[in-house]
Amino acid sequence: MERLILVVDDEEDVAETIERALRNAGHRVLVAKRGADALQIARETHPDLVVLDIIMPGMNGIEVCRHIRANPELAHTPILFLSAKGEIGDKVDGFESGADDYITKPFDLRELALRVRALLRRAQFGIDSTEVESIELGPLVLNCRTFEITTPQRTTLLTPVEYELLRFLMSNTGRVYSADQLLQQVWGYPPGVGMPDLVRVHIKNVRAKIEPDPRHPIYLRNVLRRGYMIEAPRQ
Repeated sequence: MERLILVVDDEEDVAETIERALRNAGHRVLVAKRGADALQIARETHPDLVVLDIIMPGMNGIEVCRHIRANPELAHTPILFLSAKGEIGDKVDGFESGADDYITKPFDLRELALRVRALLRRAQFGIDSTEVESIELGPLVLNCRTFEITTPQRTTLLTPVEYELLRFLMSNTGRVYSADQLLQQVWGYPPGVGMPDLVRVHIKNVRAKIEPDPRHPIYLRNVLRRGYMIEAPRQ
């Protein structure tokens, strides 16, 4: 199925390589070289996915990502960072700005194609496919229509990937999932694709929105050497 993808990168050769690969995969592609131009194009065209560089003249990719997440009409657009900034702190910044995934340059075109396919598939069959109004776990209420999580302290809007992660775990209460299993179940990646840091950072972000004290989680817990699980706290 043909999808519209917006590629944002000020390096012409990189942008052309990505554009060619995505067109060969059957997608329509628009290219922007500046952050402000990318936002204008996104508002006008509502792309199915954004492939976004971080280091650009003027508005950088982190700012573009935050603007997209703050726009109700674009907030659930999948965003994939493709950047030369490869330190863990850079990836944390990217995920905390609302990105769904992060690939470092230089990159493998086959891996890019796999991740793009997975993000598009999740966007198509994830959020739009829910048939329930909400999921409850103790005092936590996940609204499957507005993508908000309500706790005894507050109601907070989730990013698309935070919503998918939380919905999956709350639908499988008490079960332990490794990072690799979550990459397959939530992100839709084949085995061995994706990185555990992707899961770890999003777990951290979700905890910041649901836990009374994220440093001492009572809902979303680590299980030593096994992975993550969510359950209502014992009384």
